[in-house]
Amino acid sequence: MKVLVIGSGGREHALVWKLSQSSRVDKLFCAPGNAGISEIAECLNIAADDIDSLLNFAKYESVDLTVVGPEAPLTKGIVDVFATEFMRKYGIPSAEYKTFTSYLHAEEYIRLKGAPIVIKADGLAAGKGVFVAESVDKAVTALKLIMKEKAFGSAGSRVVVEQCLKGEESSFMVLTDGKTIVPLATSQDHKTIFDNDKGPNTGGMGAYSPAPVITDQLEKDIMHSVIKPLINGMVKEKINYRGVIYAGLMICKGKPFVLEFNCRFGDPEAQPVLMRLDSDLFDALKATADGKLRDIKISWKDNASVCVVLASKGYPGSYEKGDIIKGLDALNSKKDLMVFHSGTGIKNGEFVTSGGRVLGVTALGKNIKDAKMRAYEAIEKIQFSGMQYRKDIGDKAIKAVKS
Repeated sequence: MKVLVIGSGGREHALVWKLSQSSRVDKLFCAPGNAGISEIAECLNIAADDIDSLLNFAKYESVDLTVVGPEAPLTKGIVDVFATEFMRKYGIPSAEYKTFTSYLHAEEYIRLKGAPIVIKADGLAAGKGVFVAESVDKAVTALKLIMKEKAFGSAGSRVVVEQCLKGEESSFMVLTDGKTIVPLATSQDHKTIFDNDKGPNTGGMGAYSPAPVITDQLEKDIMHSVIKPLINGMVKEKINYRGVIYAGLMICKGKPFVLEFNCRFGDPEAQPVLMRLDSDLFDALKATADGKLRDIKISWKDNASVCVVLASKGYPGSYEKGDIIKGLDALNSKKDLMVFHSGTGIKNGEFVTSGGRVLGVTALGKNIKDAKMRAYEAIEKIQFSGMQYRKDIGDKAIKAVKS
């Protein structure tokens, strides 16, 4: 079987890495890929959002399965995406919100509602167009950044002003072929750049799996009140959806509320989740695409996994590129450890930085504490100019288990 993975980040590296372990996969392509992906798949000089070229390539090579990683190609029609209003229609629990195309009307609404309040660019901003404002002044500043200064480009043409839900965030991913729903291992992302959830939002600075905040009972509640109504609603709307559903959740007093839905794997959540996957990823994805998910059993390792993202200096703002990455060779033979490449390239035979999020150091351990220790021990071997990372990935889970 031939498989094409679309994207160039750590999530795509994890997908390629796991798919390469399948005995049914004969050839792996990735468009455009990155330096790490190039070691296990043929990387193509095709942009992830160049839909026509991707389609022509898939036809020419008779690709059997295409796996879309990032959001850009999703918005250009490689699969269908749907609006947040869907949640309201089908009674899926979420925060109260209003959308605005007028800056003046949005500012007026913010001053009426008060703070804390959430301001979102109502478009794709790689996870960075969300602001949790603790005061009205900060909310208005965020609104100006999005709508007037166009910090996120066309994603700021419309904004969502949303009730601020207080609780603990978690990620919940499932596979569905429109009939069968298979939950994936639970995970939790760390959105902000600095320790203790401080600083601006990023695309994700680390993640771990499993997420203790999602108990067995809460998982049943999520399936009952969020996932099943979503899938049933799509059936009623005659949306023939087959693939991954990612629900970003806020757990408030033991109840799940949806912050966002995505039609893709989370990044970096995919890295620790796929490290724990004990069955064949290709079989699961192919069965999903073919409408035969009921025939597949997905199994998980008992281990926990922690992924820590190493980022360039300045991220999530502007950052330098081209810095040499040292120390990766020393980690190649480490058991239960993978360094997934995100923003990397090759120059003069050496790995160099080429993006904001550069690497995702991902380790397995007997529990979250053990996996965290292994990940941070590995990070000590890696160096590049201006390297920054959070030191507290996994701490919430460790504290939850102790309490």
